[in-house]
Amino acid sequence: MAITNVKLDVDTKEVKDYIVRKLEKNFDELLFTWDLDEMVKRTCMSKSFLEKEFLQDPRMKLIERRKEKGKRFWFFSESIEVMKEIMNEW
Repeated sequence: MAITNVKLDVDTKEVKDYIVRKLEKNFDELLFTWDLDEMVKRTCMSKSFLEKEFLQDPRMKLIERRKEKGKRFWFFSESIEVMKEIMNEW
């Protein structure tokens, strides 16, 4: 049995970018809505920071879903886009 040596040149940045894109796509498909507690976990930001910098913004208020005096929810994909817009303005 012959043994073959194979040499691969791998662009690690390209591989990482590909993996991140795939993970984000899968994550987006899994998460329909999220609440403040989930935002804290996923963004690594505190509740007070999220409240002050994002959730008081009229664009986030517009996409907020809530029954009277109930828990607040946001559609994941829409809120991510709004958060990116807000961050780009800093």
